[in-house]
Amino acid sequence: MRILSLLAASTALTLTAHAGETVTYEVDGTAYEGYLAEATRDSKGLVLIIHDWGGLDDYEKTRAEMIADEGYDAFAVDLYGKGNRPDTTEARKELVGQLYNDRDTMRARILAGMAQAREQTGDQPVIVMGYCFGGGATLELARSGEGENIAGFATFHGSLDAPDGADYSAAPAPILIMHGGADSGIPNSLAAETADMMEQAGITYEVQIYSGAPHAWTVFGSDRYQELADRKSWDAFMDFTDRYLEGDED
Repeated sequence: MRILSLLAASTALTLTAHAGETVTYEVDGTAYEGYLAEATRDSKGLVLIIHDWGGLDDYEKTRAEMIADEGYDAFAVDLYGKGNRPDTTEARKELVGQLYNDRDTMRARILAGMAQAREQTGDQPVIVMGYCFGGGATLELARSGEGENIAGFATFHGSLDAPDGADYSAAPAPILIMHGGADSGIPNSLAAETADMMEQAGITYEVQIYSGAPHAWTVFGSDRYQELADRKSWDAFMDFTDRYLEGDED
């Protein structure tokens, strides 16, 4: 079923047709533009998606709809602002750098998106997940301990760097990290170091490493796409989501 879902998602991304809706909201007087895909049946909970360094685009919208097909409401947040979708490496580095240098603002924008998601779908427990830069932002929120009724955090090929002196002792929920074994920019040693930090904090966590998978292995249609790693990581994420949003321990 989920293999078919991945194939359908790849096709949908190519066609850029989406069934969800754009949601405009404000943070400190600035407009932001998220994306809501409601569960295709009675909702089992909420998943908050944090985009990669390119900003919220068709990729995150497609993933939101895949999650909706699994029975969860999904909301992709916008951390850059309405219409701000950088299309060059230089512009992307600048925006990401601004948020890494002002982590209070980064977290505030995530939490504002979470509040908007709950305004749209009701006060549900939430899994926070992110891709690449969005994975790093997810872990930043986890370390802060901020946010209400968070059931878990998950990252796909996410940044693993943490500020000096940071730890995971305040993380309020389990963490799932999915890392590419062939990621040249984020070495396996950093994944191991992150696991050590979480172990020392005494929290519940999982770190999965997929052999041969480069950075951004889940991006449909790219030269980095790895179907096996994508399928395995998606199954791992959905199992994690079922476990901590539904309480399914099987």
